[in-house]
Amino acid sequence: MQSTSPANDTAPIVHPPGYRLRRGQNWIFLGLTYASYYLCRYNLDPVAPDVQRDLGLTNRDYGGIKTGRDGAYAVGQMVNGLITDRIGGKRAMTIGAITTVILNVLFGLAAWKFHGPGAWFSLGAAILPVLILIRTADGYFQAFGAPGFIKINTAWFRRKERGAFAGVFGAMINLGQIGAGQLAQVLATGVAIPLMFFTLTVPKLHWHYMFFVPPVVIIVVTIIMNLAVKNTPEEAGFSVQHDEEGDTSTDRFKLRDVFRKIASNRVVWFIAGAYFCTGFVRGSIASWWASYLLNVWGAGKETGLFTFFVWGLPITATLGSMASGYVSDWFFNGRRAPVAAVLYLGQIALTVVAMLMPQGAGGSPVATAIVVMGIAAFCNSTHSILGAAAPMDLGGRKMAGCAAGIIDSFQYYGSMLSGLGVGVLFDYLAKSGAMTTTQVATKGSIIAPINPMAWFGSMLPFGLMGAGLMTYLWIRHRGTSTVGT
Repeated sequence: MQSTSPANDTAPIVHPPGYRLRRGQNWIFLGLTYASYYLCRYNLDPVAPDVQRDLGLTNRDYGGIKTGRDGAYAVGQMVNGLITDRIGGKRAMTIGAITTVILNVLFGLAAWKFHGPGAWFSLGAAILPVLILIRTADGYFQAFGAPGFIKINTAWFRRKERGAFAGVFGAMINLGQIGAGQLAQVLATGVAIPLMFFTLTVPKLHWHYMFFVPPVVIIVVTIIMNLAVKNTPEEAGFSVQHDEEGDTSTDRFKLRDVFRKIASNRVVWFIAGAYFCTGFVRGSIASWWASYLLNVWGAGKETGLFTFFVWGLPITATLGSMASGYVSDWFFNGRRAPVAAVLYLGQIALTVVAMLMPQGAGGSPVATAIVVMGIAAFCNSTHSILGAAAPMDLGGRKMAGCAAGIIDSFQYYGSMLSGLGVGVLFDYLAKSGAMTTTQVATKGSIIAPINPMAWFGSMLPFGLMGAGLMTYLWIRHRGTSTVGT
């Protein structure tokens, strides 16, 4: 059994021969699996205007679907984090993958074959609660992904390496977002792929296929993950002594003891509160960006502006996540709060800029897009720092699942507000006469367009609260090595 020796805060980390290569193999296939989770999670957002149009859904209805999923995900994180610490990360991620495949296919079938012309049978007015139920169940089971991913990698990464890992964590999420957005474009327009002897032509397909294609990807990737990934270095023949632990034994804590130990740590709750704020902003951008482009700038899936967003949002978010992780490791010696505080302040500044910019006629769609991407980049950077690195620090290899579950659940409590809450706000402003509505000819229903000032304005208080919480931790624990700060 090869071993790595513990290092102090300033000494470089030395791993035995072969360790980094084997960890890299783990990381690649875990990352691809988690990215495929997001391919099945972000697949509704790019086609939101189509879903609302074809099913006759208001912003409130669509927001209800999003909030149902986020609420179940939040609860699932709390519960599944504890379960993951008991059953292991690889098994937890496999459970989540299999169930999200089934539920995505059911969602696509319900929207296609249980509603409208040509349906096998019609659910009528029951279509909305059925879709909410399916997406809610999907949210719960997808909540096996993050705790499993984080738990495995906690065992493979030392504390001073985890900020960089958190950036990679964000990159995998954004890879899934790119895939979902690109798939929506391909389905809307079709694509011709030139090969050596012939051209592969994919015809234009209906948006329902957004719920059939991603499950195929996740099945393939999950099978490979189970063959290539090890839960711990010990399973691969290595032994790692982590900074926060005195041994590498495989003894399991009782679930009750794990929860008590994590929940009694005040730092956990400060980070969870800040993560709630991140969740609102991140969820709001993810839920409404496609509707914003269509309503405010007239940019559908066939436009260059849509493509700019599909690639720009996740790429800038990835760069921000990776940069913030390295800054946290290299310049703050593994501290997370100082970096997070600065990120929240940057998010606040860009949100104010967005509120001051003209929207629609007379405005610049490209300039506004760049500002929105900047907000998303700052927001997703705090998501990586607080949602991946901090839980790994706080929970260690034995309790990382629980720590990740508690903290990440609060992100999705915030995200719940950004679905139904923002949708209700848009509809209310339309009914009050603050803005006009557009008639959807195919269904005869009224869909209120996006109000940019309300959208950006709703994000501002959450940036302020997040900055306040992280600044407190930064100042309160300055000059200390308190874990998680």
